[in-house]
Amino acid sequence: MYYIAVVGGSQCDSGLASLAEEVGAGIALRCGIVVCGGGGGVMEAASRGARAAGGMVLGILPGDDPRRGNPYLTLAVATGLGEARNAVIARTADALIAVGGEYGTLSEVALALKMGKPVIGLKTWKFEPPQRLETGIIHCETASGAVEAAWKAAGATARS
Repeated sequence: MYYIAVVGGSQCDSGLASLAEEVGAGIALRCGIVVCGGGGGVMEAASRGARAAGGMVLGILPGDDPRRGNPYLTLAVATGLGEARNAVIARTADALIAVGGEYGTLSEVALALKMGKPVIGLKTWKFEPPQRLETGIIHCETASGAVEAAWKAAGATARS
């Protein structure tokens, strides 16, 4: 069982929400656990998809109240850390899927890469890693492709 973080903007359009919901469902159907920031937008869509598929969702919340997360969370951790909770999300995940995103998403991507975690991207930030680093974002075109890539990458990371 893998913990796959799904990160993205706290607000998103219907296209990104649909992708995130499909990603969440895909993780749940593989018996993975969706990890997210617990808020709205991409986080809520991924949570909704996972729960609809019978999965579990762990929300790592920025505030002090575990009841402030989206209604689809199975478990909510109120960290009181604000945006610093992004490091907890990255550390918890075996792999991270970024769907769209804002600056908070960029920080989660950077933290995960810094920690050596695989990062899969769907319509998200594009940049080249420094030459001395081998890893960057693995970009996919579909939600199912992103889930497959995350699953393979999480398995490879777990074995190393």
